[in-house]
Amino acid sequence: MRRALLAITGLAASTTALVVLKGSPGTTQVAQNLPTAQPVNPSGPGVDPSVAPAADPSGAAPQPSETADAPVSPKPGKTTARPSGTKTTAKAPTAPKTTRAPQQPTTRRITGPTVDTADDYGYVQVQIVVSGNKIVDAVTLSLPSGGESDIHSGDVRNAYNGSGGEVVKKQSANLNTVSGATATSNAYKSSLRSAIEQAF
Repeated sequence: MRRALLAITGLAASTTALVVLKGSPGTTQVAQNLPTAQPVNPSGPGVDPSVAPAADPSGAAPQPSETADAPVSPKPGKTTARPSGTKTTAKAPTAPKTTRAPQQPTTRRITGPTVDTADDYGYVQVQIVVSGNKIVDAVTLSLPSGGESDIHSGDVRNAYNGSGGEVVKKQSANLNTVSGATATSNAYKSSLRSAIEQAF
């Protein structure tokens, strides 16, 4: 094999030299009469190059020769680089939810002025209890007393006072006059009206 390679290399070199010598002006006659190189038979001497080489009787295709020292290159694998780390999505901070308890109505006590009864039986003073904007109770702080006045004052107290009385039901000073206790009823309404005006 090395011989064939050297022969082909020599042939190529001599052909190049011949072309250069023939083409350059002033070439000597001696250089022009140089014998041309003959092609080298790569199959070796005595073998006709025009005849195809004999086929292998086994019919197997020629295998390339392997040498023990030839390194085997691994097939490069397809790798897909993935970015390291986790994907995070930033969220806008939310304001903390504040739950307000419903505002409890404040309870107030409003006292009306002392009102003298028209017939000089005594004085009447009313106090109301207000929660939010509602009258929830009514009490008398003073009422005429003694003799017949005790009876009339008791009738007025029973009709107007308390959480179930007429003041809470009507939420105003427009009360019905208690029969037989007109002077005490009017004094009660007058004190009550003044207390309501202060409350609302």
